Amino acid sequence: MTVTALNQGGHAQRSGCAASSCGSTSTVAQLPDAIRAKVNNHPCFSEDAHHHYARMHVAVAPACNIQCHYCNRKYDCSNESRPGVVSEVLTPNQAVKKVLAVAAAIPQMTVLGIAGPGDPLANPARTFETFRQLTAQAPDIKLCVSTNGLALPAVIDELCQHNIEHVTITINCVDPDIGAQIYPWIFWNNRRIKGRRAAEILIEQQQKGLEMLVARGVLVKVNSVLIPGINDEHLQEVSRIVKAKGAFLHNVMPLIAEAEHGTFYGLTGQRGPTSEELQTLQDACAGDMRMMRHCRQCRADAVGMLGEDRGQEFTLDKIEHLEVDYAAAMLHRAEVHAAIEAKRAAPSAAPHAAEMLVSLPLMSKGTKTPIAPARPVLMAVASGGGGLVNQHFGEANEFLIYEASIRGVRLVGARTTGRYCHGSEQCEAGENRLHKTIRVLNGCEVVLCTKIGFEPWGQLEAAGIMPNSEHALERIEDAVAAVYRELIAADYFKQSRIETQRLTA
Repeated sequence: MTVTALNQGGHAQRSGCAASSCGSTSTVAQLPDAIRAKVNNHPCFSEDAHHHYARMHVAVAPACNIQCHYCNRKYDCSNESRPGVVSEVLTPNQAVKKVLAVAAAIPQMTVLGIAGPGDPLANPARTFETFRQLTAQAPDIKLCVSTNGLALPAVIDELCQHNIEHVTITINCVDPDIGAQIYPWIFWNNRRIKGRRAAEILIEQQQKGLEMLVARGVLVKVNSVLIPGINDEHLQEVSRIVKAKGAFLHNVMPLIAEAEHGTFYGLTGQRGPTSEELQTLQDACAGDMRMMRHCRQCRADAVGMLGEDRGQEFTLDKIEHLEVDYAAAMLHRAEVHAAIEAKRAAPSAAPHAAEMLVSLPLMSKGTKTPIAPARPVLMAVASGGGGLVNQHFGEANEFLIYEASIRGVRLVGARTTGRYCHGSEQCEAGENRLHKTIRVLNGCEVVLCTKIGFEPWGQLEAAGIMPNSEHALERIEDAVAAVYRELIAADYFKQSRIETQRLTA
C-alpha cells in the first residue's frame, strides 16, 4: 500500500507514507529487517497486512485488577462487538484446541492474542499456560497480549520466554488527575485503592512496563480511549511521551458509551467522540507518532479478518470432537502465506490509477476558467478484504474511510454500520439500517462499492454522497485516486472555491 501524492503541477509522485500511516509498503520497507519481519503479516501492527491476514482472540482471562468507567465485561453477547465482550470463557486447554482448529480452518490466521475479558496479566496462570502450550504446539503463530499494564513489570521475564513479540498497553493518560476521572479503583498489593493515588500507581506501572518491553525488543502498541471532555486535550501528550519511550504504534480509539452496554459512562450520559473529532485528534498525534487507523475494537473472542467475526463457527460444542492434523495444517498455511506474499509483492498487471494522475487540465473543459484548487475529500469504501473495492453496498457491515488530497491517499479509519439489507424478510428493518448507514457516513462525499441498488443510490445522492461502482475490484488506493482525479477534472470543487483555497493554502 503506497501513498501516492500529486505534485504542484498535478502529476503523480510516489512517496513513502507519513508516520501516521503505519504499515504501507514504503513504510514497512524502511524499517529494520527484524522489525519488518515482525509486522509484515500482523493485521493489527500493519495497515496493509490487515487486508490479507486474520487474527483471533481467546478469552481465558476473566478477572481484572482495575475498573474503568468505560468497561463492562459481558458474556453471551454474540451480536455485540466491543472490547471485553465474550460468549464463553475458556480454560487454557480449550483455548489451545480452539486455536488449532481455527488455524487449520482459516490459514490466513497469523496472530493469537489474549485480551480479556478481564486483564490477561491479572490471570497469569491461565494466560501463561495458554502461551506455553501454543509455543510448543503452534510455533508458526505469533502470540500477543493486551493489558492495562498494572501487573506488567512483574511478569516481563515470563512474558519474554514465549513467542511474544507484540504487546498492547492501554494508556489513557499520564496525568493522575485525569486518570482519577477514568479509573474508580485498582487492586494493588492485595488492596483496593481509589482516586488519584490509584491513577498514580497505574500510570507508574504502565510507563515502567513500556520501558522494560522496549528494552527487551518487544514491539509495543499503545491503545488510548478518546473520552470527550476528559482526556481529549491530553492524548497528544500521551502520544508524545510513549513515542519518546519507544512505543511502535499508537491507536486512539473512540469511546463506546451507549447506555445499553451498562457502563458507568453509558449510564451517566458521557458521549463518545464524533468521527471528525477522532480523525482530528489522530492527525494531531500523527506528528509525533505512527498512528493505527484500521482498528475495529474487537471482541475478546474475535475470530477472522479485522472487521469480521467468525467466532460462532468455532464454539466449544462445534470443536469438541474435532481432530486437527496441525503438521499438515502448517504446511498448508505456509503455502497460503507464500501465495499472499507473492500477490502483495507483484505489480498490478494494469497501470495503477494512482500513477495515471498526470496532465490534469488547468482550465475547465470548453472554457478559460481555471479549475478550483482541490481540497481533501473523504470516500467510504465497501471492501470484503484483500485491499480491493469488492463488496456490494447492501452487504457492507462497515466502510473503510479514505482521504484523498493533493498530498495523496490515506486510510483515516473504519466506520461500522451494520448491513442495511438482509433480504426480503427484513425489508422494513432494512430501511432503518439504510438511514443509519447514511448517518454513519456523514462527512463522506463518495461511496465506492461493486454494486448498489436504485433506492440507496437515490438516498445517498439526496444526502450529498455520490455512489460509485465504476471501480469494482480495483485496489482501493488506486480507485480512490482515480475518483479524485475525476473530481478535479470535472471541476467538482468550483462551487467551494474560497473554502478550498483556505484548505490547500
